[in-house]
Amino acid sequence: MEKIKINVLYLSYDGMTDPLGQSQVLPYLFGLAAKSVCIHLISFEKKERAVNIENIKEACQENGVVWHPQPYTKNPPLISTLFDIRRMKKVAHELHKAVHFDLVHCRSYIPAIAGRALQQKYNLKFVFDMRGFWPDERIEGGIWNKNNPIFQRAYAFFKQKEITFFNSADAIVSLTENGKKEIESWDNLPNKPQIDVIPCCVDIHRFQSDAINTEIVNDKRIELGISEKDFVLGYIGSIGTWYMLSEMLDYYAVLRTQKTESKFLFISKEPKENIIKHARKKNIPEEEIIVIGAPHNKVPTYISLFDFSIFFIRPTFSKKASSPTKQGELMSLGIPIICNSGVGDTDLIIKESGAGIVLETLDAENYRSFELEPNNYDKKKIKSGAEKWYSLEKGVNQYFDIYKRLCLDNL
Repeated sequence: MEKIKINVLYLSYDGMTDPLGQSQVLPYLFGLAAKSVCIHLISFEKKERAVNIENIKEACQENGVVWHPQPYTKNPPLISTLFDIRRMKKVAHELHKAVHFDLVHCRSYIPAIAGRALQQKYNLKFVFDMRGFWPDERIEGGIWNKNNPIFQRAYAFFKQKEITFFNSADAIVSLTENGKKEIESWDNLPNKPQIDVIPCCVDIHRFQSDAINTEIVNDKRIELGISEKDFVLGYIGSIGTWYMLSEMLDYYAVLRTQKTESKFLFISKEPKENIIKHARKKNIPEEEIIVIGAPHNKVPTYISLFDFSIFFIRPTFSKKASSPTKQGELMSLGIPIICNSGVGDTDLIIKESGAGIVLETLDAENYRSFELEPNNYDKKKIKSGAEKWYSLEKGVNQYFDIYKRLCLDNL
């Protein structure tokens, strides 16, 4: 049977040299390219990560993705973004004239501005892969101050664009069922567009116990000063904006009274002193806090040191549409999770998969009401939950189905 050939222009304002690009964009695109989808990728790369460009370029060539990296403009705020949008539009128009794309796939709101222009001018199919309620994230995360008239206008502009994208997109992708329900409740979307839910997926095969070298894990344990008796609470990823470091340390302060030998291990690029500073305020000994920065391909090894994992995320409106990448990675390795409620589909997935504890309130009394006992959790069930919700292969197939649904009439 002849394979379907679809020409796709993928627009991302996130860089492929960013950790997010390497974990949440390229794996999907490589999977789609393997299905004979012809993908041209435009992304915006930060100067400080330029050292990674050749490696990414080589990976794209090996996997059949044609990459067109553009320089990211950082300053001045907003004006630099407008400059980059103009560049994105220009490059996209030039590429379409040469390639003749069937559809434009836009990762979040800024690329959707360029994608919508292509849809209008060339009648391309337009996929709005929203990733979250981006304008609200800017306000709720303190990145834009709504009291500032400039940011107030920017917020109003993107909220207006948001409705345009939802009403004009040929396909919409939400990270969560919670986000989908929120959009479907709005009364200013007369077209009632179809919304597909595809969470932040994980290459399950990379995050499997069988793929982890136990000798290396033991070496890392010794290297980090973790004894066999230590109970290890673990955290992965960046800290700031959405992640509630102070509250997570509050929880650990209670945990260490229940587990007399314990360590709090952060796999993060965050400077250790920033975390230690907060830990001192809570009378947590410095030697119990371990911070290690690790490239993405080494993360599974370090996660294997966890007895239990934790993440507390601010449960704001915009977080209805949030899908923490770390959740799929942790569950793939069968690591139970303690988290707060009200973030995306996290509550649903944790409870359905028996993957840990969801806290409705964050206070010492609630923390003291239970102990973390990893042996009470079925690792196989947790891993099955990861396969159901976060499989990269499943995510790639969902995107491919969207492409076929939109382009079938033109093929």
